[in-house]
Amino acid sequence: YTLREPVGIVGQVVPWNFPLMFTSWKMAPALAAGNCIVMKPAEITPLTSLRIAELMAEAGVPPGVVNMLPGLGSVAGQYIAEHPEIAKIAF
Repeated sequence: YTLREPVGIVGQVVPWNFPLMFTSWKMAPALAAGNCIVMKPAEITPLTSLRIAELMAEAGVPPGVVNMLPGLGSVAGQYIAEHPEIAKIAF
């Protein structure tokens, strides 16, 4: 069966190709399900995801719901993967 309820905090890692599309694809379902997100954009294309986070804040999304963690995968990605409060990870 399918259980439709928030899991809490969702960690998301977005690749470099098609940064707008992949950011939207990862962000929208998690938010629609009532989760908060911590997203690590790709090292070479972080500005698209950072701008989307700015626009979400301007649109009235409460602080702490959409969080961006730019950086190297070996550092920021590892932090997301190992953080005990992150309930789900999407690649």
